[in-house]
Amino acid sequence: MNDLSPLPDAPFAETLADSPPDGIEEGKRLMRVGGDRGLSLAERLSERLHKLTWRTPIHGMRLKGRYPLKLIAVPDDPVIGDVRRGQAMLRGDLTFRGETHPIDTLAFKRGEWGKPFADYVHSFAWLRDLSTVATRAQGAPIAEALMARWLGDYAERVDPLAWRPDLWGRRLLFWTAHAPLILSSTDLVYRSSVLNTLARGARHLDRGADKAPSGAPRIAAWCGVVAAGLLIPGGDPRRSFGEAGLARALAGGLSEDGGSVSRSPVMLLDTIMLLAMLRETYAARREEMPAAAQTALTRAVPALLGVTHGDGMLSSWQGGGPAMPDALAAVIAASGVRTRPLRQARDWGYQRLAAGGAVLIVDAAPPPIAKLVEGGCASTLAFEFSDGETRLIVNCGGARAAVPQLPAAYAEGLRTTAAHSTLVVGDSNSTAILADGTLGRGVAEVELSRQESDVASRIEASHDGYVRRWGFLHRRQLMLTGDGKELRGEDALLPQGRRRKLGVVPFAVRFHLGAQVEASPTADGLAALLRLPGGALWQFRCRGGTLTIEDSLWIDGEGRPVPTQQLIVSGEAPAGGANVSWALKRAI
Repeated sequence: MNDLSPLPDAPFAETLADSPPDGIEEGKRLMRVGGDRGLSLAERLSERLHKLTWRTPIHGMRLKGRYPLKLIAVPDDPVIGDVRRGQAMLRGDLTFRGETHPIDTLAFKRGEWGKPFADYVHSFAWLRDLSTVATRAQGAPIAEALMARWLGDYAERVDPLAWRPDLWGRRLLFWTAHAPLILSSTDLVYRSSVLNTLARGARHLDRGADKAPSGAPRIAAWCGVVAAGLLIPGGDPRRSFGEAGLARALAGGLSEDGGSVSRSPVMLLDTIMLLAMLRETYAARREEMPAAAQTALTRAVPALLGVTHGDGMLSSWQGGGPAMPDALAAVIAASGVRTRPLRQARDWGYQRLAAGGAVLIVDAAPPPIAKLVEGGCASTLAFEFSDGETRLIVNCGGARAAVPQLPAAYAEGLRTTAAHSTLVVGDSNSTAILADGTLGRGVAEVELSRQESDVASRIEASHDGYVRRWGFLHRRQLMLTGDGKELRGEDALLPQGRRRKLGVVPFAVRFHLGAQVEASPTADGLAALLRLPGGALWQFRCRGGTLTIEDSLWIDGEGRPVPTQQLIVSGEAPAGGANVSWALKRAI
């Protein structure tokens, strides 16, 4: 919460730009009658200079000098923070994504933290969590102690991490939105250091915003430039420059249908949050956000909703986890956009079918270009399927969202095709994952057709990721009935191109099950009963391969690995190809 009630002797108001001297309408101000007789020489000079600066061009000349370091306004933070993290701060701990560190011994320079925790600390996103649970009197001492420590380490030293353009963009948004927490001190030296560092950070962004990676990082950097232009006196030139840069960053970071070019739902969620914060910065100046940014926000929300399940969380794609439902709902609410989920998105790459209480989400596009996303995944033609609030079929997810306690080898394994609910040929990836972590050759083209009716809706797609190495095209057909109680599928390997190896090729069609979904094989070995946490029962049947049930894992909304199971339909494909048909049907 932004509690602006005054603290004893708190000079926070002095950091705001000057308002009219006394609120009296110009021309109706009480004036001394009889000129300046009776005043001292200094008083007469002061009064005449005052009249000159308010009634002559000298007033305009003042604006060309150095502006005082202060904030013109304090925006609201439209997103509610995490209550548990905020309460942990009141108890003396900073906690994020599986890491907890005592505040009183937190050492920025020596911080050997995981990347998510480091970004959380250096972006000052924790100010949001603290303000959600604390009054200014409670929160300011904590925030100012951490701020003073950060300033001591980095105010005068450009550091590759702390001064990263995207972190400076976020820092400017959080510092200005939560200024009451960091500028309530009576220490003039400290307050001056905060404001001087803020201004220096803005100048750093002026030169380096475009150096941030495409997508949410570059958008964050340019949001910081615009915020500085709006909230630091004399910022009109910076504002214009920043708005042009932000328009470029949005055009390069979002597709025409509103999705992120990284194809990461988590990155799109982050982008929506940034734009929602920036809009409040404009609102603090009683102005509207530019049309390009508002249009981007309006398109991004339905694209994000298109990859959400009935439990209010995201599906797991491109290394991201499902996120927590409260956090997702808070960002959607902050966006101010009320809309329906986007069902078809060729650029964004995800297809959605919804019927009854069931939701089917399919990855129907090649992976993102390597330079657009860190830790991209080979997930083409994988799907997730939910029944109401229960996830039935999932991807393991979380390669970039898992807690640091998860071994690095496991995290890398979450990027593979086998960690997704799709077909795998020869225990290889549909798109290569290179030794340096980037994506290599593989899926270059995806063909897609879609038909919808009240009786049933169908998606048919194919990709060429296995053609070069194995000589097979993977075609997947998915049909969801109008009542949402049956999902039928077919996976086919079709000969194409010149095969590099002779003989049969092993394949496996994997169906990773949601948390707490219990699988039991039937006596004939061709089916399994799936019992959902709420008591619902689904039946899985297959033809064209051998069904087995094995262990798996799923990364939950907090990045923690959850033990699960998976159904595997395995077989061998001769030169002429292979075909596996399967069905999921709700029994109870």
